[in-house]
Amino acid sequence: GTMDRMELRHAVAAVATGVCAVHVCRLAYAYCRTSSRSRVLGVIPARYESSRFPGKPMVLIAGKPMIVRTYEQAKQATSLTRLVVATDDVRIRDVCVAAGAEVVMTDSNIPNGTERCEAAMNLLSLKTKFDIVVNIQGDEPLIEPEIIDSCVRALQTAPDAVYSTPVTPFVDLKEVTMPSRVKCVVDRNGYAVYFSRGMIPNNKKGVPDLKHEYLLHLGLQAYDAKFLTVYGKLPPTPCMLQEDLEQLKVLEHGFKMKVVKVEHSAHGVDEPGDVASIEAILKTKGLK
Repeated sequence: GTMDRMELRHAVAAVATGVCAVHVCRLAYAYCRTSSRSRVLGVIPARYESSRFPGKPMVLIAGKPMIVRTYEQAKQATSLTRLVVATDDVRIRDVCVAAGAEVVMTDSNIPNGTERCEAAMNLLSLKTKFDIVVNIQGDEPLIEPEIIDSCVRALQTAPDAVYSTPVTPFVDLKEVTMPSRVKCVVDRNGYAVYFSRGMIPNNKKGVPDLKHEYLLHLGLQAYDAKFLTVYGKLPPTPCMLQEDLEQLKVLEHGFKMKVVKVEHSAHGVDEPGDVASIEAILKTKGLK
């Protein structure tokens, strides 16, 4: 069935006041299914302050700020109607504007990238309505534009999903047991079953099986735009809190998430030591 904007507003208000989340989910979910999802907003959220790596978006990678490299890669995605950098810092704004990027200034109190994407969408939607919002991590300077396009297409062709995200097969099985590498298992139709910092699927020996293809979750998310207005207000869930993985609340609240399998070997930049390995990959690919 369909629902109108008034019902969606009631749904969002109900979440905010803690009314039955399941009912709210169903209302929002029914609404999501009615959209053709053709207008796509790409957002690169970037904040200067980072506990582990202050000024991370500005770190130079082969002479160019990381946030600019990420923007230039994302700009090549053909599925994006519009691409913006969402930040709270004038230093980031200035280097991005100098590189030709559109920048949206957002509140510094916003706690995470997802909510920064929502804030950017809300500011822009005063003039333009979007159907899909893609959260492009600012610390993935080698993100292939094809991965962005694949996630967008996955959401456009799976009307029952509200969220899509990419995974790639692990190359080094030693990484399967690392809690910093998030694993994903999918069902036969390509929908997410679960994400974990632990090894999934596990086995009786408790060690990685050389014959099994383990899937690494990559830091990119595409959301149905209307679902994004509900997502931040959904109450936290037990597995989400236990694993410290925000996307688990999508599954725990009963929504469907489409997973896209891609080939991607570069890691994001989590700490200063990662810069050299990214620069080495740039050299081998002959990128400037």
